Amino acid sequence: MGSGSKGLHTTPRSAVRQRFDQLVREMAKFGAVGGAGLLVNLLVFNLVRSATDLQVVRASVIATVVAICSNYIGFRYFTYRDRDKSGRTKELTLFLLFSAVGLVIENGVLYTATYGFGLDSPLQSNVFKFVGIGIATLFRFWSYRTWVFRTLPAREAVASAESFLVGQTIPEGRARRQHVG
Repeated sequence: MGSGSKGLHTTPRSAVRQRFDQLVREMAKFGAVGGAGLLVNLLVFNLVRSATDLQVVRASVIATVVAICSNYIGFRYFTYRDRDKSGRTKELTLFLLFSAVGLVIENGVLYTATYGFGLDSPLQSNVFKFVGIGIATLFRFWSYRTWVFRTLPAREAVASAESFLVGQTIPEGRARRQHVG
């Protein structure tokens, strides 16, 4: 077969490779948004700690909530912009639910270190906040991609792509090939 048929037939190996490449891209985008959220979280945490008399975990919860808000925007409009957008209320509800679980995981680590082991210096608090964020991030990645930002079913993905192409001009030769059989 000529080079024109390349991509028409996918082998199981190439399908696995495509899925793996897609997962790597998704993880990189998730990491970029998460990295920005990490910075927001740690900056707000340290700002609240230094500017107020709030206890460590309360300052951390405030910082986590601010980071959750900024992360939703990044995930919806960058990481998962190609995902199903039909049920935004359900999506936001699930996002907030799983984010709340992540908040408990993240701040549970900090709470345990601070009140369980007495590790409450600014450096120790930042280290355990960072560890808590790391553990919570694993949970969030799994839950967001599995439950919140779901992939479009194949039929809807094709319809979405076709609706995009309606506004595009298709070269004459391609248009003829598309209408043939």
